[in-house]
Amino acid sequence: MAVIPLSRVVAHWAAQQPDRIAIDHLGHTVTWAELDARTNRLARAYERLGVKQDDFVTIALPNGIEFVEACFATWKLGATPQPISAKLPKLERDQIVDLGKPALVVGCAPGAYAPTPSVPEGFAPDASLSDAELPERMAASIKAMTSGGSTGRPKLIVSKNPAAWDPDVPYLEIPQQGVMLIPGPLYHNGPFLWCMIALFKGCTVGLTTRFDAEETLQLIERLKVDIVYMVPTMMRRIWALPEETRAKYDVSSLKALWHLAAPCPPWLKECFIEWLGPDVIWELYGGTEGQGSTTIQGTDWLTHKGSVGKPVATCEIKIVGETGETLPPGEIGEVFLRPLEGPGTSYRYIGAEAKSIEGGWESLGDMGWMDAEGYLYLTDRLSDMILSGGANIYPAEVEAALDAFPGVRSSAVIGLPDDDLGNRIHAIIDRPEGPADPAAMKAHLAERLVRYKIPRSFEFVNEPLRDDAGKTRRKDLRAARVKG
Repeated sequence: MAVIPLSRVVAHWAAQQPDRIAIDHLGHTVTWAELDARTNRLARAYERLGVKQDDFVTIALPNGIEFVEACFATWKLGATPQPISAKLPKLERDQIVDLGKPALVVGCAPGAYAPTPSVPEGFAPDASLSDAELPERMAASIKAMTSGGSTGRPKLIVSKNPAAWDPDVPYLEIPQQGVMLIPGPLYHNGPFLWCMIALFKGCTVGLTTRFDAEETLQLIERLKVDIVYMVPTMMRRIWALPEETRAKYDVSSLKALWHLAAPCPPWLKECFIEWLGPDVIWELYGGTEGQGSTTIQGTDWLTHKGSVGKPVATCEIKIVGETGETLPPGEIGEVFLRPLEGPGTSYRYIGAEAKSIEGGWESLGDMGWMDAEGYLYLTDRLSDMILSGGANIYPAEVEAALDAFPGVRSSAVIGLPDDDLGNRIHAIIDRPEGPADPAAMKAHLAERLVRYKIPRSFEFVNEPLRDDAGKTRRKDLRAARVKG
């Protein structure tokens, strides 16, 4: 089969399996034939609102059928979906809309971004619009994801891959016309990619509104899921269920469980390998930018415990020392990646500049080492970014919100070890007049930050948190509290 523009991929599968379920959102379903007709009509509604070739469409919808339909309607116009959290505070959403300059915002009240049109959640296109096929189009970019940054301001990571796919090409162990389960938020790059690629390959995709450990096992049994996407926090919560609860569900249909987005404790990985089998467990390390990645199956992990795998065929990886030298196997340094097609071939930023070294090598901010066989092992984060529950949280963004609270002189945000989330967000606040009212502080932060970025704990101090150069000593602050 040849590469199919995404404006045609739903019609391709609708012709082959019109009555098969395309999406199951907790029992609410849509067939392939319905998905094709509905997204044709929705695309015409978006077109009437002004969406054109290679425009961005900002999609601020929760997990569900409507989210997926908004993306396919966008692709059918040759435009690029730009997903964001439906729960983003207005201030953060405003910054992203200002940055991306979309042709349409989906999931906001009409008039919210005038003159840019917007439509609310639950938007229904005019019934008089045709649901027939539209002219074939193909966006230059398949997706434009949002990320925070060390500056505390968001950036867009615009893929340089065009909006097309070859359903026959093996990818991420996703079987053609199989069943995929996505229990994670679709505005994050990992769940978005796994969900959409499964649909490109004709799979039925199961979606949840939010993650629930037992519900996930129920869905694997009910839908006879072949492949599931997870982050280690989800795995911890499943393993924390009573053994009799975990054992009462039939998960024998699973052929692949992918985990990524955060380090997985070896003990937890071993438990899942013992439970589901080493051939089922897969791990991926990489970034939204797509410069490169590694993968490893449980079978290889057992002989290379702690590794995140070897570089995939499309990239190369090296370990770099403090003075820029390439380090030999076994020595710890900064991990750098480069696509074989050349620097800058996988993405471009809006709102940031890529940081690279000579030769176009780029870093995701991780420290690690490689063994003589080429397996990569990660040791620590070079940057201050915190991974919590599989989500990236940039301290500068949270600190900017804290510093805007009355009486706060400065703040520092760190991640402290957490059995469930990997790291929990802890705020250290320099406020000379003393602790703030907890309810007032949380209300203040809720106006400025999405919920998962709000600190779980607060500590008030009366001492400077920055050195003479204005730098926050986050590493030292964290070390003191972990030791204590």
